[in-house]
Amino acid sequence: MPLVVVITGPSGVGKGTLIAALRERVEGLRLSVSATTRAPRAGEVDGVDYFFMDRDRFAELVEQDAFVEHADYAGERYGTLRDELVSERSDRAVLLEIEVQGARQVREKLPEALQVFIAPPSAADLRRRLEGRGTDSPETIERRLEAAEDEMAAQDEFARVVINDDLDRATTELEQIVRGALSETVESGR
Repeated sequence: MPLVVVITGPSGVGKGTLIAALRERVEGLRLSVSATTRAPRAGEVDGVDYFFMDRDRFAELVEQDAFVEHADYAGERYGTLRDELVSERSDRAVLLEIEVQGARQVREKLPEALQVFIAPPSAADLRRRLEGRGTDSPETIERRLEAAEDEMAAQDEFARVVINDDLDRATTELEQIVRGALSETVESGR
């Protein structure tokens, strides 16, 4: 199995943007596609951005133990299918962009996974980012901000924390963390 890298943090903190920048800098990183019950946003493609499914199908997969992690977040369900961690390709690492609840489950099941918490510079900055996306209703933004309070309180659970105050600086810090873990993986023969 390739190195599993968990990227977590509050919604709107820039996890997806950082991952895209990281993948441009480091070869062999594959992004795991998560499953969700939420509706697709404009431009999102099933099987590429997410595996979109209804609640009944999601519940079936939970019953079948098909997820390495799953969580309820802002009124929807999200999860990482076990099949997403196994690849026929020669990926050096698989990246999981998941919420804190899911990161905790991965830590239990895969303690060797690298976990990185992405933090906003401030709560006000996070609100601006969520509102600036223009993809969520005011009610959804409030739910995400409430969840973010709990998630920010959990950042001490993570050995690696990157503050996303500047994209280039945060990407460089994340790149150094991932390259270091990849080097350790090669040296240990995993």
